[in-house]
Amino acid sequence: MKKIIATLFLFLIIMTNQAQIKLQTAPPFDAQNPLLQKWDTPYQTPPFKRIKPEHYVPAFKAAIFEAKKDIAAIKRTPEANFKNTIVALDRAGALVTRASGIFFNLLECDATQEMQDIATQVQPMLTEYSNSIYLDTALFNRVKYVYEHEYRKLKGADQMLLKKTYDAFLDNGAKLNANDKKLFNDFSVELSNLTLVFGQNALAATNSYQMHIKSKKELAGLPDNELAIAAQRAKEKGLTGYLFDLSHPSVNAILTYADNRELRKEMYMHNCNKAFGGEYDNGPIIKKILTCREKLALLLGYPNYAEYALHNRMAENSKQVYNLLDQLRDAALPAAKRELESLSEFARNNGLNDELQRWDFAYYSEKQKNELYKLSTETLKPYFQLDNVIKGVFQLASELYDLRFEPALDVDVYHPEVTAYYVYRDDQFMAVLYLDFHPRATKRSGAWMTNFREQYYDADGTDVRPLVSLVMNFTPASDGQPSLLSFSEVTTFLHEFGHALNGMLSEVPYASISGTNSPRDFVELPSQLNENWATEPEFLQTFAFHYKTGEAIPEEYIERLKKMRQYLAGYSCLRQLSFGYLDMMYHTTPARDMKDIQAKELSVFKPLDVMPTVPQACMSTSFSHIFAGGYAAGYYGYKWAEMLEADAFSVFQENGVMDRETANRYVETILSKGGSEDAMEMFIRFRGRKPEVKALLSRDGLK
Repeated sequence: MKKIIATLFLFLIIMTNQAQIKLQTAPPFDAQNPLLQKWDTPYQTPPFKRIKPEHYVPAFKAAIFEAKKDIAAIKRTPEANFKNTIVALDRAGALVTRASGIFFNLLECDATQEMQDIATQVQPMLTEYSNSIYLDTALFNRVKYVYEHEYRKLKGADQMLLKKTYDAFLDNGAKLNANDKKLFNDFSVELSNLTLVFGQNALAATNSYQMHIKSKKELAGLPDNELAIAAQRAKEKGLTGYLFDLSHPSVNAILTYADNRELRKEMYMHNCNKAFGGEYDNGPIIKKILTCREKLALLLGYPNYAEYALHNRMAENSKQVYNLLDQLRDAALPAAKRELESLSEFARNNGLNDELQRWDFAYYSEKQKNELYKLSTETLKPYFQLDNVIKGVFQLASELYDLRFEPALDVDVYHPEVTAYYVYRDDQFMAVLYLDFHPRATKRSGAWMTNFREQYYDADGTDVRPLVSLVMNFTPASDGQPSLLSFSEVTTFLHEFGHALNGMLSEVPYASISGTNSPRDFVELPSQLNENWATEPEFLQTFAFHYKTGEAIPEEYIERLKKMRQYLAGYSCLRQLSFGYLDMMYHTTPARDMKDIQAKELSVFKPLDVMPTVPQACMSTSFSHIFAGGYAAGYYGYKWAEMLEADAFSVFQENGVMDRETANRYVETILSKGGSEDAMEMFIRFRGRKPEVKALLSRDGLK
């Protein structure tokens, strides 16, 4: 996923500025604070080794004060025009943007208690700061004047920046009366605090559970490499035996391989009930979040939060979202039922004397997949040593987009496990890329791409290149064995790298519409399109060598991988759709009806269930995408973008998956444009027509 951003702030500070300004006594401006200094680092990269937790709060206070002066200067400028108002707003508050880009990204990668405590101070400060921009009548009148007098005269990125700026003011309450502006501010401050608490609870709940197994016999079925990782995890905690937690690699190891069904059930129930009840219960937080979002939407004249969130996206409204979800559901549900009937029969024939349950799914599907395709996850892992996968992904970017990657040994990194690279195209510097691969107790779960700095052109016309970061939670190395990825993890790497390409190849004048700053249901197009190369021989044969023997991945394995793409495609599609329906339910249903979160979740999932419902489960309380990660009323975007990318990838298939001319056109029409043009127009320029869903249905065997 693209972390757009996994905090609320990188949206709130699209235009870091301040309005209705009262220039109070200036807070201390410590010239020795690294967050406030002019950096002497390569390409102005963050000096992470110099930045300490105690620097953040004073830096934000000083940066906000400086931003207020920027906005005061804009407001004093006579005769508002595009340059002195809209462009000036986009460039204002540079120190706030810088500090936010560092702090909130590190908060997700290393959320120590100290960092979480700082966030509780900083988040309300920044939310109120952002609101004071959008709720300033005088500032809005300047923006409105420029919009009414110059919009039709402008073109391209200039016109899009003006539109986004004007829309941002409208969407953040600029037209409200004084009383409603106060309410908008209060609700949004409360909402920002609640989303922060939700994320903290989800992380704490994830870290609160450990499965300590002393005897190897209890772990029958687990491959040696998974046992070695669990043994090392226990050793690091001063324990003997084997230790499992709720990180994805650990959960996956138990659910996929453990012969002990009760062990699988225990792991499943803890994983699907994170932050549901107990000390870190997110149930009450969800209700408050939904209430705040609804109040904000109603204040702005929308019937619910979904309509508010969707009006500037490709889908435009809830009806269009449901049209796509329903169309895919009708295709996927019959297929999923057939798949589960087949899997259930397979499980019965292999010793299951009970109904197939959710904690059985990964275990038996792995075995069935191996029987059908003679290609298990463990068979493939030796070909996907992490270091080699990195080389392969870089080589793919080189062959398609002429990118070159060099280790940036002189660039500070924020954690010893992180590596940095300089990225070049035609010998021109394009970006710094940070890679952070493995789980940590202080890192949130999942995988995402983000930026420490967006690409833009400064006031002198200099192209300021982006600082892009990819954060994952992949299988770590263990004693005597390197990090070996599953095929799913390889695909995830390609996904996030697709976002990185969108950031690194950006050529847009303004930061707020560059790179991945495009509509939520369009931004996943580059990431999901990049996944397609996971099964292409031209990609796999460049790096997939057995880590012990050096043998290239056999061609028959690649053919089986291609065929496996349709394995359980109906079920997988239905699962994603269920999350999309759940998200839409939460954001179209009156908040007063959210008395029982678990019951509401079940009401959405039950019509889509092809397996027995688990009435004790509640995944909503850890659904960080929509309650802490910026995907509220936007989770459908994964399937929307999948429709786009399947259609777009057919162009590569027609011309050759390594065709440089097609790749160049893709860069020119989509990757380099960010959000500087209308998303549909960009797609049409690349594909030659509007998107159609048939390519997706055909690829997944659902047609």
